[in-house]
Parts: sequence; C-alpha cells; structure tokens
Amino acid sequence: MSLPSPESFVLQPEYDFVIVGSGGGSMAAALYLKKAGLNPVILEKRDQIGGSTGFSGGVWWVPNNHIIKRHGVQDSKALANRYLDATVDFAGKGTAPARREAFLDEGPEMVQFLEDEGMKFFYPDGWSDYYDERDGGQPRGRSLMAEPFDLRNLGPWQEKVSLYAPFTSVPFDAFTMMKGLMFKKTFAAKLIMARLAVAMGVNKLLKRRIVANGGAIQSRMLEMTLKRGIAVFGGFAANKLIEEEGRVVGIEGAYRGKETLVRGRYGVLLNVGGFARNDAMRQRYQRHPISANWTNANPGDTGEMIEEMIRLGAETENLDLAVWVPTSLNADGSVPAGARGADGSAYPFMHNADLAIPHYMWVDRTGQRFINEANSYMEVGETMYAKGVVPAFAIFDDRAMRDYAYGPLLPGMKPVKEWLASGFLVKADTIEELAHKAGIDAAGLAAQVERYNRFAETGIDEEFHKGERQYDRFRGDPTNKPNPCIGSIAKGPFYATRIFPGDVGTFGGVVTDEKARVMRADGSLIEGLYATGNCTSSVMGRTYPGAGASIAPSFVFGYIAAKDAIQKSHNVAH
Repeated sequence: MSLPSPESFVLQPEYDFVIVGSGGGSMAAALYLKKAGLNPVILEKRDQIGGSTGFSGGVWWVPNNHIIKRHGVQDSKALANRYLDATVDFAGKGTAPARREAFLDEGPEMVQFLEDEGMKFFYPDGWSDYYDERDGGQPRGRSLMAEPFDLRNLGPWQEKVSLYAPFTSVPFDAFTMMKGLMFKKTFAAKLIMARLAVAMGVNKLLKRRIVANGGAIQSRMLEMTLKRGIAVFGGFAANKLIEEEGRVVGIEGAYRGKETLVRGRYGVLLNVGGFARNDAMRQRYQRHPISANWTNANPGDTGEMIEEMIRLGAETENLDLAVWVPTSLNADGSVPAGARGADGSAYPFMHNADLAIPHYMWVDRTGQRFINEANSYMEVGETMYAKGVVPAFAIFDDRAMRDYAYGPLLPGMKPVKEWLASGFLVKADTIEELAHKAGIDAAGLAAQVERYNRFAETGIDEEFHKGERQYDRFRGDPTNKPNPCIGSIAKGPFYATRIFPGDVGTFGGVVTDEKARVMRADGSLIEGLYATGNCTSSVMGRTYPGAGASIAPSFVFGYIAAKDAIQKSHNVAH
C-alpha cells in the first residue's frame, strides 16, 4: 500500500479533532479517533514529523502490559501501584490518584491497541526499573521498544521524520548498544559489535535506511497514521488558542506565510513538548545555573504554547524540572569539540550509559562524592541542584578511558586533542595534581579516592551503595569483581571533566486531569482543551521510575484524550 504524499493533504478549516504537535501521543490519539470514525488532523510546526519522541531513546514504560507477560514477567496493576508508591514521592495534581489509575488502567490497553494497528514491539529484557530494589520494582524491567524500521517504507515522507542525528547511522537500539559498548570486556559484546558491523555493511550495500530507538517508534507510528488516511501537516506554527463562549474551539497559526485558523468540533489536544530550547523561559522558571545550550531536546521544544495555555488560565506544576541527562562541558558551559553535528548543531554528550562503569566517580569542589553515580539520570540532575553541585567533577583513571566509552569515543580510542588543549579534559599524573588543575580541594579528593579504592576491594560502596541493584549492574562491567560498578582509581594518568545537568527536555507544565483535560488553579476545566506529553505536569511527578517514563504517559494520555473526545461526539450525536 503506497502512502499519500505530503502534498496530497489539503488543510481544511475544520476537523473533528485538532492535534497540535506530532510526538507519539499525537499519533496514538489520531489512530484511535480514526478507528472510531472521526476525522482528526495533526499539525506540526517543524517540517519534520515526530517531535521529541523521534529524538529520544525510544522506550515506553508501561507496567502490566501483555508483551512483558509473553516473556514470563509477572506483573500486575497492584504491583505497579506498590512500586509507584515506593518511588514517586511528589504529591501534586499531576500525580493525583485518579491520574495514576488512568495511566495504569489504560496503558496496557493502549499497547494492545497499537500492536493491533501495526506497531512492532520488542521487550528489552533486563532493562530494569530504575529503583528495582524497592517494593514492586521489576529487575527485568517493564519497558518496551520498537523494532528497527526502514525509512524507505515511508516513501515520500522518509526525509520528514524527526531524528536525532547522532543515532541515525546506528541500526541497533540503545539497549543492545549499551551492552555492545563492553566489547573490550566481554565476548557477548564483541558479538554484538560484529553483528553491528555486518548489519551496517549489508544496509549500505542494499541501500536500506534502518533507524532504531525513537526514530523507529515515530517512523512506524507515522506509517500507521498515513495508512489510515489521517492528515498530517508540517510547517504549521501554532500560536493562539481560539476560545468561544468559554470553550476552546480551534487553533490559529502561521501556515504557508499566512495566519490560519483550524477548528476542532470535539476539542484540541496540545502535545507540543516543553521549553528546553527557550532560554528565557528556562531562566524564568528553572533553577540556576541553567542554559538552553545544555539540552539535547528537539529543536521545536520552545514552549510558546505552554505560555498560551497559561494565558487562558491553565495551572502549572514542576516548571523547574527537566528529564536531566548529565553532560560534560567546557568550564564556561560551552560544548566541547566533537559535540556538534555536520551542520554545526550542538549535541552535548549524554552520560547515562557510562555512569555505572568502574574506575569512575563524581565529586564536588571539596573532593567529596555526593551521590551514587549509577542512579537514574533524572535523580542525578535533581541531586546536583539540591546539593548545589553545578558543575560536578567526574574523576576517572586510565583504565576507564581505555576500556569504556566516553561521549563520542568508543573504548580504546584516544582522547580528542582539543579536549586537552581547551581544558575540557583535565589530565594529570597524580590525584593531587589533577585536583589542582581542576580546581578541586586536593586533600579532600585524595582522601575520597583512598576511601573509594577501599570500596573497590570489598565490593561494597559504604557511602552510596553503588552496584547493589540490578539497574546499576546492568550498565556496569560484569568482568569487574567483586562489584561491576566500582573499580579503584589508581592507574595514572588520571582524568577529570566538569559535569552539568543537561537534559532531553523539560518535564513540567500545565495540570491535566485523568482524562487529559487542562485545568485551572480553581480546579475547573478549560473546556475543549486537552494536553499530553512534556507540556504537562507528569503523572510520575519528579521521579523517573524506568526507561520510557516520559514517552509512555504521552502516548497513554493522548489515547485517553481521544476516548473522551469520542464520548463527546456520541453525546452530540444523541
């Protein structure tokens, strides 16, 4: 079945339901509406379709879904509730019991619906919950990913998918690649990298365009959407919500050079991402220091529609929050050599997979550790702000540099010369010299290294318990004994980099209820207006319980919004 071309869609003045933004939750909503017989439209301001989901690692965190059960994982709504009780410690309107109930009830149903519609899921068995040691935690994980996708299947749309440039040449998913990066240590990892080399060679020979991760999710979601004849428009820069008699009835935006109004009979859903690329909003709402230059969020993450919802009276929550993924930067906060794409765009290094390697630790300016470095990347960022450690310092020795990946460096690759010349990477023959060069208290760092090396011998992190849970160990080195995440920092030369709270998107926004309807501070609804994704206050609060904890709620509450709109259409019909 050939897909309709982008030019074949003609923008109409009215649809049954208007969806603004093209992240995964948008297409989940559109597919459900279409199946119910309604006519939705998706309006995206960028030319590329897929939003932040397309840029992402491409994971859903959905407890109690049927796919993990196919693999023998024992899960239930009750078990998931216990885990969230033990993990989500923020009590706000975004985490209201009714919203959690809706997420846990509708999530498994949404996964089944997408599979029936054509999504190809797979289970990354072993990508554990981030707090698997807590009550209800799942060491094998509750996350799902999408099978790799050949962009050629999109025909005329294949250049219009939102993709994260550093991922596009790698046809394997992030879960597999994390294991593969241990190729200097394990035979299994060597096999993964051999398979990768063969796959890349075959793909090049056959001119395949295989994408994985978020690109795989959004490419297949777009294919599914287009096969159903759902209209998708890029280049529609929404800027104003239209209210009539106290109800949102449409959206106005710049399209093909003129202001255009599109009305939605049964409502408007905003799935417009956060404001990670809007430095003015970040300075206004978030903790300092902060910079839009530290983010890996998609370029469309600029926040103007969050401000528009605020203009209509929407309540907000957790605007100071982001999905923190630590990054290493120059001393002045600029990106180092090797962190820009061919077009000059910045892609700050993301340190989420390498936080659990041996011979590596983080300290503050006094030389003291302040966290289990292998924690959830979200918790790492929150702790940096809570303890005033921005920047922190990563301290590691020659074995960490030789045996494990760092930023764009594969294991065994030599540091980029510009790193040393610019001071991004600090190098010294002794710990004391390293401390002086980096601006760390030398006595404090020497004492901390001595303690840490003792932990490496016993395998027990007496300070922060690194390596005790499955989530830590899954990213560690299984050949490093007795603890896969702790190795002594004892073999020179020694290295340090400055660590900042980078992110992949902001994580606070407007408050919505259990049906994804946008709420005012007094608890009333802004009639006709729905929201999902990173423009909303998350059902996860200020916690990231597992891989895919932002993408899954975006999908689930988009799906829920569609259900509510369908009910409204039935009420009108009768």
